[in-house]
Amino acid sequence: MPHYVLDARTATPHFPGIGRYVANLARALIPQLAPDEQLTVFFDPAYPLDLPSGDAVHSLPVDVSPFSLRQQWVIPRLLQQHKADVYHSAYYLMPYFPGVPTLLTFYDLIPIHFPEYSTLKARLLFRWATVLALRTARHTLAISEATRRDFLTRFRLQPEQVTAIPLAADPAFTPQPPDAVTALRTRRSLPDKFILYLGSNKPHKNLVRLIEAWAIVQAEMPDVTLVIAGAWLPQHPEPRQRAQALGIDGRVCWLGPLPGADLPALYTAADIFVFPSLYEGFGLPVIEAMACGTPVACANTSSLPEVLGDAAVLFDPTQTEAIADALRRVLGDADLRTDLRRQGLAQVAKFSWSQTAQETLVLYRQQ
Repeated sequence: MPHYVLDARTATPHFPGIGRYVANLARALIPQLAPDEQLTVFFDPAYPLDLPSGDAVHSLPVDVSPFSLRQQWVIPRLLQQHKADVYHSAYYLMPYFPGVPTLLTFYDLIPIHFPEYSTLKARLLFRWATVLALRTARHTLAISEATRRDFLTRFRLQPEQVTAIPLAADPAFTPQPPDAVTALRTRRSLPDKFILYLGSNKPHKNLVRLIEAWAIVQAEMPDVTLVIAGAWLPQHPEPRQRAQALGIDGRVCWLGPLPGADLPALYTAADIFVFPSLYEGFGLPVIEAMACGTPVACANTSSLPEVLGDAAVLFDPTQTEAIADALRRVLGDADLRTDLRRQGLAQVAKFSWSQTAQETLVLYRQQ
């Protein structure tokens, strides 16, 4: 009886994107298991996963962080105890001698593409750990074709060693009813009309240029506000500093992080969603926004065009005026927004966690 182990210890608030990936993958794998297959899911006991249990599915709390050296002997011992046939790590900080055939999911190469945004120590650790992880893994999963090409180029891997398996929006992301939107708007004091950005303020997210573009556009559209939501890292204060320097801080709503339950209504409430990132391994926020029926204006970089298809207005994120033009175009054209909503929902339907799980399970069975 084949026994697969999915390591979901990254399904915690510290890893918002990776956590959504591994939790949704676990849920989608379970109904696709063959009668003679077993799945064990490792998880952080502080953040238990809501998974069905049974003879074929087991959830195992593992009180060892991916950042802990202890995992180098604790995880291999657990794999041996549970007689695992395949181990799937969702993070590159992993046991490097697991003792069983191993799959690895990789997301992006941000520390390599943007070395100026991290310390020398962090860059060296990333390269060292990435090389170890790629040597450990029998096969690597990339979350987009763009990420797959990156790894093949940067690490001189053979094409057959890396498979691109795209992600999908969580099923919770659907157009929300008016009462849910009104409740969130009241609770969070949201403006009547707004452009939404949801994500971190890390430098590659390109928020300084978004602020500069908004400074150009906001004078022409006094009834619209820019809302910036998501985790805010204090070591990167530049976007807010730029808004203050340009005198538009009052035309920006700095919402900060929100619980996941609020996000579908937040996307639905927005007039448009803007995503100016310079680089993304996949770009979950854009597919979540489209799944909620929100028109999207987005950077034309890395994986984003393959995720969006023709369902968004794309722009060059290195050009402030190009961002401003995209905002003007979408905000000023109601027919375009209607068309983008329709195309976005059709594009989202091409991605599903069921398909992601099915393609991943094929790789499990090949090891």
